[in-house]
Amino acid sequence: MRVILFSIGDFQVRSYGLVVALAIMLAMGVAYYLAKGTTYRKHIPNMMFYVIIGAILVARIWHVFFFQWDYYSKHLVEIPAIWNGGIAIQGALVGGFIAAAIYARVARISFWEMADTMAPAIIFGQAIGRIACFLNGDAYGSPTGSSFGIVYPEGTMAYAEYGPQPLWPAEIWEGQWDFIVFAILLIMKNKTWPKGFLFLSYNILYAIGRFMLEFLRGDSPRYLFNWTAGQWTSVVVIVISLVIMMIFTLRQKRKDPEDLSPKLEQIH
Repeated sequence: MRVILFSIGDFQVRSYGLVVALAIMLAMGVAYYLAKGTTYRKHIPNMMFYVIIGAILVARIWHVFFFQWDYYSKHLVEIPAIWNGGIAIQGALVGGFIAAAIYARVARISFWEMADTMAPAIIFGQAIGRIACFLNGDAYGSPTGSSFGIVYPEGTMAYAEYGPQPLWPAEIWEGQWDFIVFAILLIMKNKTWPKGFLFLSYNILYAIGRFMLEFLRGDSPRYLFNWTAGQWTSVVVIVISLVIMMIFTLRQKRKDPEDLSPKLEQIH
């Protein structure tokens, strides 16, 4: 676990930024592979620039206002310093999805079909990204109260908050859950689903895991019902996704014509 991997003169190469960049590139590669044979493949390189910008902007805003506003309200000049860590994955997803939806509308392609194609790649990138959180010592868990857990080194946010106490490996378990969701989505791709179903399933599965693991987090302020911002976001995502899923399913059923042709009796 190293916040700074190495230095070249005064330039520091941070593990967080390097792994996040790797996660983005690998996710793009997976998306490009999964889009083989579709019209969406050619749009992936063009769209990713806007998606990355939207994701970074909203992810930083999300983190600043929902997770550490008490700190950043007193250190406004540090808000743009994302290289020090501090972006919220749920904010990144919201920003990325908005940018992708705008791109799809301008390019006159189906956002939902494209999202279905890219859903496994998105969660794969999230799984890799959680490694960045672990190396940076953020998205950490709360104290386990036992000898089990991760003891973060000095220089990390986790150590600054809890010192040498063993903490729940919340970010590691979330990354493992993301890989499970990735496998489930790949299995689901073998079957034909209503448009948008695979992408919405990704949202629901990720949100369920995130909601449960948030109980172990030690870096998040808590609100109504003692839930974190991540839990409230997860509940909203699950509800909205289920409603949209039901709407799309009903629409699909209405489009499928019933076989009303009479059976011909054979005359012998």
